[in-house]
Amino acid sequence: MDVLLTVLRFALVPAVIYLLIAGGLILSQRPSPTTGAGLDFDKLQVGGDVVEPVRYTARDGVELAVRVHGGPGAETSLVVLVHGSGAHGAAYGGLAAELSARTGAQVLVPDLRGHGVNPPPKGDVAYIGQLEDDLADLVTQYRQDGQKLVLIGHSSGGGLVVRYAGGPHGGTLDGAVLFAPYLKYNAPTMRENSGGWAQVLTRRVIGLSMLNAVGITGLNGMTAITFNLPEGPLSESMTGAYSFRLNTSYAPRSDYLADVAALPEFLLIAGAEDEAFKADQFEAALSGANPKGHYQILQGVGHLDVIRQPDAIAKTAEFIRNIK
Repeated sequence: MDVLLTVLRFALVPAVIYLLIAGGLILSQRPSPTTGAGLDFDKLQVGGDVVEPVRYTARDGVELAVRVHGGPGAETSLVVLVHGSGAHGAAYGGLAAELSARTGAQVLVPDLRGHGVNPPPKGDVAYIGQLEDDLADLVTQYRQDGQKLVLIGHSSGGGLVVRYAGGPHGGTLDGAVLFAPYLKYNAPTMRENSGGWAQVLTRRVIGLSMLNAVGITGLNGMTAITFNLPEGPLSESMTGAYSFRLNTSYAPRSDYLADVAALPEFLLIAGAEDEAFKADQFEAALSGANPKGHYQILQGVGHLDVIRQPDAIAKTAEFIRNIK
């Protein structure tokens, strides 16, 4: 009995220390207002979409918003356009309308769960991976037999597209367009705090990651990142903070290059003056993991206005038309 107690003591002590360290990291950091220079959201024109959202039903029965540009057609691609962090689908109406008109494709622009006009909770999901499942449910509802699927993502939306490719639904994907995509906090493309846009609660994220590694997920609803929202009424329609599980769901997995490797043929477009990411590092960072990429760097263009550039729209439309 004494031997058994000794063995149990030696087994439990490291586990208790591990949990205490994780808990200490989590409790040592709290959300605080994000201040200072951030991104210029006037360039994104949030709220500029005149198309009214409709609803589709996700697998958990929740009705989520999507804006639909163009009609269905099996002979053209189905395009899903994924918005960036903090924003929502209404900001991408101009791009969606242009792409639908130029390609004949039906373009779907969802408000991701936890964003926009979707039901609360804002800035949260039920579990890690739910955003991928929601996109898969949207595709299932709208895709016709034999129709090609192209996912387009901007910023964190591009990161979600990369995650989707490397996840359980990646086999449904025929092509992808990444507008200045977020890859990972330690990717060579990152600028500090995404150019002043995001404040990551790093210690809390590390602690929660430690708990998740041993199967403890009950604290995943805690805030993990806050955003430097623009001043004025615009911020009311945006999402200013994400839970750990939403933030994790919105980005490629820890081995982001494995998700990159799973991408089909893709086009990556970024502005040379991107405030959040180092545009000149994308090709070097990704080409070794996946040789199927095409890269376009636009001079004089920043992070948010890249989706409004005529060259970017023309290249994207050409890519969609040529999907095999």
